[in-house]
Amino acid sequence: MTAKDLVLGQQAIVSSFSDARLAMHLAERGVVAGERLCVERIAPMGGPIAIRVSDHVLCLRISEASTILVQTESI
Repeated sequence: MTAKDLVLGQQAIVSSFSDARLAMHLAERGVVAGERLCVERIAPMGGPIAIRVSDHVLCLRISEASTILVQTESI
């Protein structure tokens, strides 16, 4: 499952990335393997999603979110 597959309010743990270059970019912003994230907002019609990581919120394109492999948690 990827971060783009999560629904509003769902939490997950980052397990890995499918794009090494983007993984480095995301790591600079706190998105690393083992980190918990939560979907805060989802724009309509395939727009970006906002995820909370640690104490900040990141907006990601769907193409970026689809490179973040996650393990879901029970809510």
